[in-house]
Amino acid sequence: MNLNPLQIFAPGKLLITSEYGVLDGANALALPTKLGQEAVITTIADGKCTVDWEAYHQGQLWLKAKINYTSWEILECTIESAADFVLKVLQISAQLSHDRFLDQYSYSVKTNLQFPATYGLGSSSTLMCIIAQWTGVCPYRLNELALGGSGYDIAVAQENSALLYSNQPIRTVKKLQFLPKFSDQLIFIHLNQKQDSRDGIRMYRSRAKSSSFIESLSNVTQEVIEATTIEEFSELMTKHEAMISVFLGISTVKETLFSDCPVFVKSLGAWGGDFVLTRKFPGYQEYFSDKNFQDIWDWSDIIA
Repeated sequence: MNLNPLQIFAPGKLLITSEYGVLDGANALALPTKLGQEAVITTIADGKCTVDWEAYHQGQLWLKAKINYTSWEILECTIESAADFVLKVLQISAQLSHDRFLDQYSYSVKTNLQFPATYGLGSSSTLMCIIAQWTGVCPYRLNELALGGSGYDIAVAQENSALLYSNQPIRTVKKLQFLPKFSDQLIFIHLNQKQDSRDGIRMYRSRAKSSSFIESLSNVTQEVIEATTIEEFSELMTKHEAMISVFLGISTVKETLFSDCPVFVKSLGAWGGDFVLTRKFPGYQEYFSDKNFQDIWDWSDIIA
């Protein structure tokens, strides 16, 4: 007997301000994306004690796994490393929920990541929120035990809203209506150079912690939220990039890839890859295409 399936959607995210500093309590502005990860979970009263997992990327099957949740064994799988991660997260969620997995049931889980995994929009954070909602556990706690990080991406996936986020001294999540009057002038460009956020975090952690740096990022974030003109917003983006560059001791993405660009270019998330934010200017499409960056998104195309 199959019970009514549970349908869950968690949006992806883009971090506009306070990359790295958000780990240590800086106020950060984060936005949900239209694309995310969806799941359909069916409970089956058959007593087999298994989780049959099918994961799709943009509708294409990429992982199948069958897990026994009493012995926590992978009975079969197509990609061992991916199945190991699913098992790890399920086992943690079972420990947190105590009574989610009951011997008389099996579960069919089908997930679909709507954006390419290389986009860095939150393939892991959306999965954490899907599993947390299904099993009834705290998504932040699940994420802390499974992956770590600041938790801003979990907040966006959980709330499906623009957010002002801080994780210290206590986690604070403030939902925002963030749609600048000049949003039609802003564009996102995918660099197709996905970064491992853990590498960036290690680099950041190697620097001496600075309370003044964290405070400065929070101040700029507030100014970004309050900006009323594209000129003011552009100046703040340039200022933010310079602050991170000095603190990390590395060049900005504009200095590295777009030194002749007539407008600001700001990294989003881990520096060196994923998305950048910039603004339109005469001939911008040809400019970026000539540099082999053709994956260009208008604000309204990507931001929920």
